[in-house]
Amino acid sequence: MPNPNAIVGRIVAADPSPEKLAGPEFFRRNPNGVSFGFEGGVIARLFPSERAAGMLEILDQLRQMRLPVYVEVDPQTRGIIRLLIPLVTRVQSIASAPSMGLKASPSDFAVDLEASHARHLLRANHPDFANSLEILRAGLSTKRSLIVTETDEHEIIDVRVDPLDTNLPGPASPEKIKPRSSWFQRFCRRWFCWICCVSPRRASQLFALCSATTCDPLNVPPPCIPFLYPDDGCWARAHEMCRLMIAAGAKPRKVWIDGNLHTLTRNNPQCFVDWGWHVAPTICVRYRFFRAQLMVIDPSLFTTPVTETQWKSVQGDPNATLTNTDATVYWRNVIPTDPNYVDTNIRLQFYRLQLKNRSLMVGPPPYANCP
Repeated sequence: MPNPNAIVGRIVAADPSPEKLAGPEFFRRNPNGVSFGFEGGVIARLFPSERAAGMLEILDQLRQMRLPVYVEVDPQTRGIIRLLIPLVTRVQSIASAPSMGLKASPSDFAVDLEASHARHLLRANHPDFANSLEILRAGLSTKRSLIVTETDEHEIIDVRVDPLDTNLPGPASPEKIKPRSSWFQRFCRRWFCWICCVSPRRASQLFALCSATTCDPLNVPPPCIPFLYPDDGCWARAHEMCRLMIAAGAKPRKVWIDGNLHTLTRNNPQCFVDWGWHVAPTICVRYRFFRAQLMVIDPSLFTTPVTETQWKSVQGDPNATLTNTDATVYWRNVIPTDPNYVDTNIRLQFYRLQLKNRSLMVGPPPYANCP
């Protein structure tokens, strides 16, 4: 059965309201803390503590975004002792975890979720394993929206049907998009594309333009890009980077990689992330003797532009496939385009909160235990 001390749902009320005061000042004026009312009339209280100010800001942001939260409470005081941010999503596939490249027991399951490119693990030894697996399988067949909560290691610990049953629009059976090219891009792929590309120095400047927007992990002020949370949300990061480069006069494209990806990083406490796919912008760079090459701009993995071969090599699957597309392709099988960056901004804010919550719980990246 689900954790009896866990509350999962949307916040409908906060008393007193934290909207007009920053976290530390709020608790100075309200030493008894704040009560949060959830759907169904359940109440939890956030008492002053070392992490309370940051947790208050996260909870209030999620309340304003009308997104569900997962909190564990002390059964005696009803005080919040743990906070996680669930995904509201549909299930795309369920398979044996080892078959998807995860280091896990044959009894464990890898779950692919529509609103994520990360691999999610349902362990057979979890107390609510049978119930969670049943809900996930039902969600896969019915395409209903689920509220999926996982640990910082992406191990699923709670699954519920979303009472609002709303989710991003998406096809029931996703089909990979075909790369689209404008006449200008076709022109630029010929031998004389040298004149259409940027210099190596300009490519480095464009990389710096994007990487300079990285978030302070404990403050995450908009419109920063959460490169320090590499676990998920790459499609929104890539789209925002393309926007920045286009505004600077460049003509980026994108490269997508699909496979059983296992990527080492110092920006995750486990020192790695597991993905089913990943995406980043590319820029055509010209060299001497009319040579040109696509270079990948990915501050979540590198500190400089790299070749597509280098980019692929660090992601742990030599059999992974690369697909190049126009910069307008946003989120292939879910939202093909996002020309006004509406969903981009929503996703970036969501993953800013994930970065902030991780930094509050285990400390900010990079993590010293990682090589």
